[in-house]
Amino acid sequence: MSVAERPFSLRSVALAVFLPTMLFSIGEGAIIPLIPLVAHDLGASLATAGLLGALVMVGTVVGDIPSGVIVSRIGERNAMIWASLLSVIAVLICLAAPNEWVLGVGIFIVGLATAVFALARHAFLTSYVPLSYRARALSTLGGVFRAGFFIGPFLSAAVIQWTGGTQAVFWIFIVCCLAAAAVLLLLADPASTFGPAQHRGSSAQNEGAEEAERETRGLFRTLWHYRGVLVRLGAGVSLIGAMRAARIVIMPLWAVSIGLGTTDTAVIIGIAGAVDFALFYVSGQIMDRHGRLWSALPSMLGLGAGLLILAFTHDLPSNVQWFIGVAMLLSVANGIGSGIMMTLGADLAPRDDPAPFLGAWRFAGDLGAATAPLVIAAITALASLALASGVAGIAGLIGAGILARYIPRYVPRPPKR
Repeated sequence: MSVAERPFSLRSVALAVFLPTMLFSIGEGAIIPLIPLVAHDLGASLATAGLLGALVMVGTVVGDIPSGVIVSRIGERNAMIWASLLSVIAVLICLAAPNEWVLGVGIFIVGLATAVFALARHAFLTSYVPLSYRARALSTLGGVFRAGFFIGPFLSAAVIQWTGGTQAVFWIFIVCCLAAAAVLLLLADPASTFGPAQHRGSSAQNEGAEEAERETRGLFRTLWHYRGVLVRLGAGVSLIGAMRAARIVIMPLWAVSIGLGTTDTAVIIGIAGAVDFALFYVSGQIMDRHGRLWSALPSMLGLGAGLLILAFTHDLPSNVQWFIGVAMLLSVANGIGSGIMMTLGADLAPRDDPAPFLGAWRFAGDLGAATAPLVIAAITALASLALASGVAGIAGLIGAGILARYIPRYVPRPPKR
């Protein structure tokens, strides 16, 4: 059997596909929770430290659109290698930063590199994984990202305990980025194992036409060409990103507001994170067997309902018990939706050159994730955290309605097995 004719197997490419992502995510997960602390150590006010902590997401949003062009031009593997090296440069800037503003520059560049790295891995799985495996592959990719963000903070805690300083954690990211680049260079490129992607059966004439279209259709033409789905279903994806960010922001603030101690909060959120991570493959199975809507709709309904319920429990005598219950509900809901944004993007992306579309698609989700914390902060400052949670819950239910309307319209059901 020739190389190009080998059947696809996730197991045969798992190391080369998922290990670099795990390494990159561990490094990123190690530094992100500590960025405000490092900024504060450099003299930033609490408000400025919080702003600098959000610059990773801002950089990711800014990087989402050009990342599609970059990946399309230089390829998925090269894009991830250069993104890893760019992250090393960015972290070295953070280490050498004499003040909080130089630190912010480094953090922003980390966000840019993250956009390119994540888009490249997403584009590769979109191109090479057969439709019957797609949701499981992409939900596994989502699980790998979550595992990295689960492991990273524990490594940070160990390094801080050992060195006594917060800036030392940046070296974790440097080591992880160099290791990811080494894995990509040393292991066989899966593209060489399985041939030139899922559209490899097209004729030479079709390939020539596709290449011509690729060269003439730029990024903004791509956005215009797919404006219908990006406005309609993209709005639902943006609300998915917003709900996930709202959950991350609201739960720790809620714990503080009801008087939970730091240790108790960490244990509850840690257990919830484990529940979330444990469900990533279940999400893929649901999507591949029953359709994307059966994952997306319960996930958004659960996230929306959980935050809406939470809004009415703040002053109850049993508010701690309610907090624990809602934390677990939100984790189950989020876990069931693992990989849904990437899977929908992969389903909708053009087969010949998915990267530009996926860049725009990821921009929609990341824009929601970047906007939600700002909206929550504004509502909390003007009114209350309970109102912010209620508004987020209603937004989640609206998002569920958008997904229920447009997923059946734009995304075909997976083939029966």
